[in-house]
Amino acid sequence: MRLRQGKAGLARATCALVALFLLGSCGLFGQSEDARPLESFSAEEIYRQGELTLEVGEPDEAAALFSEVERLYPYSEWSRRALVMQAFAYHRDRDYEAARGSAQRFLNLYPADEDAAWAQYLLALSYYDQIDDVGRDQGLTFQALQALRDVIEQYPDSDYARSAILKFDLAFDHLAAKEMEIGRYYLKRGHYVAAINRFRVVVEDFQTTSQTPEALHRLVESYLSLGLTNEAQTAGAILGHNFQSTDWYQDSFALLTGRGLRPEPAGDGWLRRVYRQTIRGEWL
Repeated sequence: MRLRQGKAGLARATCALVALFLLGSCGLFGQSEDARPLESFSAEEIYRQGELTLEVGEPDEAAALFSEVERLYPYSEWSRRALVMQAFAYHRDRDYEAARGSAQRFLNLYPADEDAAWAQYLLALSYYDQIDDVGRDQGLTFQALQALRDVIEQYPDSDYARSAILKFDLAFDHLAAKEMEIGRYYLKRGHYVAAINRFRVVVEDFQTTSQTPEALHRLVESYLSLGLTNEAQTAGAILGHNFQSTDWYQDSFALLTGRGLRPEPAGDGWLRRVYRQTIRGEWL
């Protein structure tokens, strides 16, 4: 949590805690009593107030309370539980850096705990939820992919693994979309070789994503613009074999046949190798 807001949140949370026990603590104490310092409350009492504060939509104050449990009762069971809840509260507050710090600290201290999978998942989400539009730097996307992979590989039987797989696929598609965006930029400006390099990355490294059909079509466009018909035909052949029902194939087919060409493997370039591997299953 940002330092100034963290202190303010802690002050508000402390007041809220005191108010809770002053106004609604009949079940705990039987009657109202004078304001008490935070240190006089038990670990469970502070933890429960953190939960309540989180439920009413004050995640920054909740995180501050959970951190107080850890500070005041560092070796207790409540401290362990409060640490992962602290990561969750920070994430709910969109303080992703603080969420990562708390989650990683939990994993360092309690690697075999039953909540370790959740902590690892929160760590991954703290990267994943910062992935924005494709025009931004993709460093966070790579970090999200690695963290999600850790969830999938280290906790394969957990509910978090299933969610991580879905998010991994979306993040992977996000990277491919970035390559497509740059490739289209070059293509529109007539920088065909640079565009081809980007579309090739999608076809070779991101072939399982939703970006692949367009990448193959753009390769047809780019290679035809350069007069490299063998490569254009082969790209069209791969597109037709795997994505024949798409508009991208229909557009590529029209481009090729408009020049008296057919979407079929030709020549011996890198696309012919892709054709042999993906269509005919020849990997050697």
